[in-house]
Amino acid sequence: MGIASLAAPAAELVSIGLNRWAGPTWLRAAGAAASLAGVALFYAAVLTMKDSWRAGVSQDETSLVTNGIFQWSRNPAFLGFDLVYLGLLAMFFNLPLCLISLFAVAAFHLQIVCNEEPAMARAFGPQYARYQQTVRRYWGRRAGADRHISR
Repeated sequence: MGIASLAAPAAELVSIGLNRWAGPTWLRAAGAAASLAGVALFYAAVLTMKDSWRAGVSQDETSLVTNGIFQWSRNPAFLGFDLVYLGLLAMFFNLPLCLISLFAVAAFHLQIVCNEEPAMARAFGPQYARYQQTVRRYWGRRAGADRHISR
């Protein structure tokens, strides 16, 4: 994940600097909108978590944050990163950027599935299991989600 965290922004900066792709205006505009939405999601996650914010998995999990943006996404910061990566890809497409962006999205997904979710399950047990039944990994609430919250 460290490689993806460094390689993707580097490739994006180079691609922005070169700006050689003349894709359709609507696609570049959609990419800009996706990138801005990604930044907004990331900041919403940081603001909602307040003092609970940390990078990576902590052994000192103290509280499960399920309010604010976390009512709609268990991983809004990662979703934000993905939207920025894919949005910049739509705006400044080139093959190296495409490969690095897809690698970054996959690396973050594996971080969530293989590290973060198991750590949260260990730290919060049934409370996290109920949260998983209520809120989807990236975006949306599950059908009948309200009945899981009241337990």
